Amino acid sequence: MPTQSKRFKALAVKNPTPAKNPLPLDQAVKMLKEFGNTKFDQSVEIAVRLGIDPKQADQLVRGSIVLPNGIGKSLRVIVFAKGDLAEAAKAAGADEVGAEELSKKVKDGWTDFDVCIAAPDMMGLVGPLGKVLGPRGLMPSPRAGTVTPEVAKTVKEYKAGKVEFRNDDYGIVHAVVGKVSFTAEKIAENVKAFIEHIHHIKPNAVRGQYVKTISISATMSPGIRLA
Repeated sequence: MPTQSKRFKALAVKNPTPAKNPLPLDQAVKMLKEFGNTKFDQSVEIAVRLGIDPKQADQLVRGSIVLPNGIGKSLRVIVFAKGDLAEAAKAAGADEVGAEELSKKVKDGWTDFDVCIAAPDMMGLVGPLGKVLGPRGLMPSPRAGTVTPEVAKTVKEYKAGKVEFRNDDYGIVHAVVGKVSFTAEKIAENVKAFIEHIHHIKPNAVRGQYVKTISISATMSPGIRLA
């Protein structure tokens, strides 16, 4: 188990029992802002524990959302496309666009990007790259909206701060929802938007309590449970 730093322990004292002391969103964000005492701008992260069975395909929670205030980071986006779609992707700001040559580059181990988007007719080329892209969570997927004929629109969304998410093996959804340097209002808006979206995509097969607990944290801070 990693040893906690003196700084981390000092922050934890401010909210020693988060599970027993959940806070309203505005108070939680205020406390989180106080945790931003590092030399770099920490990311704000959310963890939503869901009442789902992760082993059941019809209860998986996965998707994407464009947060109202972005995430404070410009994502590196590549696109598999040809012809007009390739030109549109370039115009939208994609960092790299291609087909066979790009496929070879990725197959050889290049993964210096955050998002991979593919036009539908490119999946025959992209499919074999699953061994490289899959373990890194970069494989294009129709469900995530990264296999689409609207490549230019999708590139713009990710450049604006679109966030992908999926539940882990414990039924928890993790996502970045901003930076500590954001105003409290912007952080709260992003958190609210994310929670509302999770409620909106509740699988029909889920029974009982859907959202069990929600916590927010910074990259190097203790978690804060939301009431």
